[in-house]
Amino acid sequence: MRTIGKAVRTAVCGTALMLMALPGISAAAEPGGHDMQKGEKIFSGKMGPWMGEARLVDMQAQMEQSGVSAKTAARFAGKRHLMLFLTDPATGKSAAGVAGKVVVTGPDKASSSKVTLVVMGEHIGADVGMPTPGKYTFKAEIESAGKKGSATFSYTLK
Repeated sequence: MRTIGKAVRTAVCGTALMLMALPGISAAAEPGGHDMQKGEKIFSGKMGPWMGEARLVDMQAQMEQSGVSAKTAARFAGKRHLMLFLTDPATGKSAAGVAGKVVVTGPDKASSSKVTLVVMGEHIGADVGMPTPGKYTFKAEIESAGKKGSATFSYTLK
C-alpha cells in the first residue's frame, strides 16, 4: 500500500510540475525553430479563418530539464504535448472560445488516435502518444463562434 501511495504522489508531483511550466510555454511562444520551453514548431499557416502555429513539446525532456528524478521523467517517454496557437489575421489577437480535435496517425498508418484540444491559456492543446520513430500526420479540426477551420501537417520523430 505504501508503494502505491508513493507512486501516485510521484506521478501527481511530476504532472503538477509539467502543468506549472505550461503558462511559461504559451507566454514565451514566438516564431523560430526549437526551444525546450516553447517546443518545436511543426506547422505555421492558415487554419480556416485563422493563422495557426503548431508546436510539440517533448514531455520527458521537459520533465528532465525541470529537475524531476529520471524515474519520474521516464514515465513521460513517448509523450508529446501538442500546442496550437490561433490568431485572427486582421487583429493579430489570439482567437477566443476555440475548440477542436486532432487525429494523429502514426508511422505504421494502421494506428491513429483522436484527441480533444483543451484551452490552456493562449493555446489549445493535448498530450499525444508518439512511441516509435517515423512520420506522424496530424489532422486538426477547429471551430469557434460558428467558424470552422482545419489543417493537416506532419512531423518526423527521429
